[in-house]
Amino acid sequence: MAGSAIRGSRVGAGPMGEAERGEPAPRLKISFYCTNGHESAAMFSTESEVPEEWDCPRCGFPAGKDKDNPPVPIKHEPYKTHLAYVKERRNDTDGESILAEALAALRGEDN
Repeated sequence: MAGSAIRGSRVGAGPMGEAERGEPAPRLKISFYCTNGHESAAMFSTESEVPEEWDCPRCGFPAGKDKDNPPVPIKHEPYKTHLAYVKERRNDTDGESILAEALAALRGEDN
């Protein structure tokens, strides 16, 4: 086999330029800014509706169009266990009475 030729290609096989593809649709370049100071630009069609917020591709925080006042990221609560939810609903005296009832039921005692 001869060396450096790329199989299945020929000179001039690529796109021929704007004359062959047509003119691109009119677009807007909109900059978005996040709380970490990142700037990201996105292209939108002039006919489309531009969103107020866009996710920053670098940090994932929400980004807005106003550089001086970027949107504040949403605070997520950490994962809570079942016991944490029970402790929110019950106090220690309720827990002791429920435990006493359960132990009495297990032992077959009547209150």
